Amino acid sequence: MSELRKAKMNRIDQAFIDKKKDLLNVYFTAGYPNLNDTLEIAKGIEKGGADLIEIGIPFSDPVADGPTIQESSTKALASGMTLKLLFEQLKDLRKDVTLPVLLMGYINPVMQYGFEAFCQKCQEVGVDGLILPDLPMYEYEEMYKAVLEKYGLYNVFLITPQTSEERIRKIDELSKGFIYMVSSASTTGAKSGISEEQIEYFERVKAMNLKNKLLIGFGISNHETFSKACSYADGAIIGSAFIKLVTVDASSSNIQQYIQSVKNP
Repeated sequence: MSELRKAKMNRIDQAFIDKKKDLLNVYFTAGYPNLNDTLEIAKGIEKGGADLIEIGIPFSDPVADGPTIQESSTKALASGMTLKLLFEQLKDLRKDVTLPVLLMGYINPVMQYGFEAFCQKCQEVGVDGLILPDLPMYEYEEMYKAVLEKYGLYNVFLITPQTSEERIRKIDELSKGFIYMVSSASTTGAKSGISEEQIEYFERVKAMNLKNKLLIGFGISNHETFSKACSYADGAIIGSAFIKLVTVDASSSNIQQYIQSVKNP
């Protein structure tokens, strides 16, 4: 592949080309545990050997998140984290971080910032995609898809065990990059393992032979759960377990050690 083509390709697609399977996406909350930790944590995630980085935008009512991520969001907001400050923190992102970076958040703060202005800023700092769980699919298709495409951003949709096959296929049709496969109907949080019911759901979706890659999130915390998820999808997402880790010790060495223990114990 020519360097010119690689330069034009979204980094999310490039990640799946460079590594065919078992990709690890690590989520953390911007401005947590300390306000100015955002960029250093992202660097640590890359050094640890993760494949994608997902940065959470703190919000006062994160309905899809469990108590660990909610608490990190509350503390980041109390410390003074805002979208304006996040973009300021990310202005030098691409000097040190080569991995795909997604911003995960809720539509309210994005609309307050201005949707197109937000997308433009994402492009400026080198963000590759967005995960907006409460953005309705119809509104995305009718109002926002063209804006995202204008700025080279992928929108990642979530599916759950309750999502109908018809809707999953519609999401697959609209998606680029990957589909976020929520492992259970509950809020996020590290669980003790993967249940038979979840495996049945994973197998059902895998059998649909969707065109997009699948990453499984919610309940992934260690090598065992990561490997299990990867046997049914193209990779997995760690969130709450990583937040708990940086709450205790956000040093780059600790982050690297943890990520390596998940991927290659």
